[in-house]
Order: sequence, then structure tokens, then C-alpha cells
Amino acid sequence: MGGDGLGHVMFENVRRYWRVFGVALGFVAIGIGGILFFPALNILIWNRERRTKAARHVIRVTFRCIVGLMQVLGVFRVEIAGQERLEREGLLILANHPTLIDIVLLMAFVKHGDCVVKSALWRNPFTHATVRAAAYIRNDDDGIRVIDDCIAAVRRGSNLIIFPEGTRTPADGRIRLKRGAAAIAVRGPCNITPVLIHCSPRMLVKGERWWRLPPRSTSFMILVKDDIDVHPFIHSADSEALAARRLTEYLRSYFAEENELHAA
Repeated sequence: MGGDGLGHVMFENVRRYWRVFGVALGFVAIGIGGILFFPALNILIWNRERRTKAARHVIRVTFRCIVGLMQVLGVFRVEIAGQERLEREGLLILANHPTLIDIVLLMAFVKHGDCVVKSALWRNPFTHATVRAAAYIRNDDDGIRVIDDCIAAVRRGSNLIIFPEGTRTPADGRIRLKRGAAAIAVRGPCNITPVLIHCSPRMLVKGERWWRLPPRSTSFMILVKDDIDVHPFIHSADSEALAARRLTEYLRSYFAEENELHAA
């Protein structure tokens, strides 16, 4: 290999290591906030409504700063289309889930953002204070209660972000949806604000270690699409369960077709 070729390889390796450092720095920033800042917020602000509002604002600003830092460091680039649709209140936002940082990207751009978090995060010392201060919805074994909590959150004006896949999209790209998101929309009833997240080349995907980044910077495109009216599904079904089943199948086809369209 010639000198120019060797120099190019070394330069690309340095850039990759720099982007790995950037990702690690983002994770550390989130962890430090969970350990130092949010426990103090839980102590200093006793009123739950004020504490929740303050915590969610801080999370949004923090995530926006982290996203900005990642772009400066060359870890990834982000473009968002239709952001004005996220300026409303009381949204049920359903998004596909290709990467580990999808929630960070969405929380950075969504006002009054709320989400459903795993019970494990309430027990994790790095995240317990954060999810408690922000009053995120706890996902436990009581599915009915979780659905009721989600509907109540949307009615209060929160913008609820849900990944109906339940986990990151598998490597084969096949979209498999759980029925809980559709049940929330039907029982609400809540129209759906669909969000499509695309990334190329793929990073932080399911089944890969976080430090195994692609050889070049990733480009994220976030598309906020027109709302989906759920009332036709409700009126054409004999029960909420059937309406949720049909809506789930529609959403599966919707997200799959949008992914294929963008990939083409």
C-alpha cells in the first residue's frame, strides 16, 4: 500500500475513533445529569406539575445540545421535515425505531415530550431520578393501566412518543408492531402523528455494539407526516379490539411502505 493509501486509512481510523468518543461523551452526559442534576430537582421542586414541566424542558434542551454536539463532532447529521407539526399539544406520536438514539432525537425536537419507559429504568441509579422528575409513564405488567395512563397524558396536553415496534427494528428491516399503540389511539380516541426516522449508513442498530460505528458519518432524516385519522377504523369495527387490530395492520403496512420508499 502506498503512502497516500496508508495515510488515508489512518485518517479514516482517527475520524472513526473520534466519532466513537463523541457517542461515549453523549452517553456520559446523560448519565451525569441523571446522577447529579435531577435528584436535586426532585428535592427542590415539591410541586409535581412544576417539577415535571421543568424536568421535561431541561431534558429537551439537554438532548438538543447533545444532538448539536454530535453534529459538530461529525458523529451524525440530522435533518427534520415537518417540525412545525410537533409544535402542537396533545399529540400521539408513533415512530419507527431503527437506532438506539431515536428517543434522544425526538425528545430534542418535541415540546412537552412524554414517553413510556421500562420499569428497569426506574430502578437504574443513572436514570431513576430523571424518569421520576419527568413523570414518564412506567411500563409494567398491567397493560390496561399503561394504556389508561397514556390516554390521560395525551388529554393533559403531553406529546406522547411511542415506538409501536416495542424495540429496535431487527437487522432484516421487517416491521413488527405491538397492538398497544393502536389500542391507545382507538380508546382515546387520539389521531396519530406518524414520524419516520431514516439513517444512512446505519448506526447503533439492534444487535451491534454501540462502538461499532460505520466508516463515515451517519445522516438522519426525520419526517413528520400528516396525521392519521383513527375514527374510520373505530366506526367500521364492531369492537375496540377489532379496530385496534385493523389499525395495527394499517400502521405496519404504512411504516413498511415508507421505509421501502425511502430506501429506494
